[in-house]
Amino acid sequence: MTVHFIGAGPGAADLLTVRAVELLRTSPVCLYAGTYLDPEVLAHCAPGTELIDTQHLDLDEIIEHLVHAHGRGMDVARLCSGDPSIYSALTEQARRLDAHDIPWDVTPGVPAYAAAAAALGTELTVPELVQSVVLTRTQARSTAMPSTEALANFAHTGATLVLHLAITRIRTLAAELVADYGPDCPVAVVYRASQPEQMILRGTLADIADQVEAAGLRQAAVIVVGRALTPALACAQSHLYDPGRNRSAAR
Repeated sequence: MTVHFIGAGPGAADLLTVRAVELLRTSPVCLYAGTYLDPEVLAHCAPGTELIDTQHLDLDEIIEHLVHAHGRGMDVARLCSGDPSIYSALTEQARRLDAHDIPWDVTPGVPAYAAAAAALGTELTVPELVQSVVLTRTQARSTAMPSTEALANFAHTGATLVLHLAITRIRTLAAELVADYGPDCPVAVVYRASQPEQMILRGTLADIADQVEAAGLRQAAVIVVGRALTPALACAQSHLYDPGRNRSAAR
């Protein structure tokens, strides 16, 4: 028996990996976060699969279900929104499973930031403009952020910022970022990327908070900040595809 931590992707049922679909099809038990998941994802489960929505469960209650399934010799598909490597509570769950000697593995998924960039039709790195992407979040009623990871520290780099779990604080965040990015810096908000309810808001640090508040967004949104979002951007040519590059040296 194994607990399979599976990246459910941004929500769309057709953005799961082939491996994820097979694990869903063959696991008798499936724990999923109903808050962020398109219900169509669960259609990949076999008829009769025991489905457990974790959105109202605490960590101990989730582990109790996993231990119970292990005792019955049943594989578990533990669906995580996006990719398990980011904000999935994988570490806490895996430690508890280790304490119970329960095997587990991880299947990656399409991360929310990648789905957001796809919806925007945007590359987050642009030659000679920005070559780094910072994935971070903010802290309000959630787990405290390390003191060294203040948003201002990341903003000083000028990297493309991707903010998760931060939509309710967008006005405060925009004000914090203006000093480094300028009020005219492009910002995009993608709500429920890839799902039927997907919504895209585009603006600048000066006006994006007004748009978000007018739309009433409170969760399931990714905020992207940076010059890579500039429309019709005139950028340098990538060295990899530069016609002047000496390709014979690489052979």
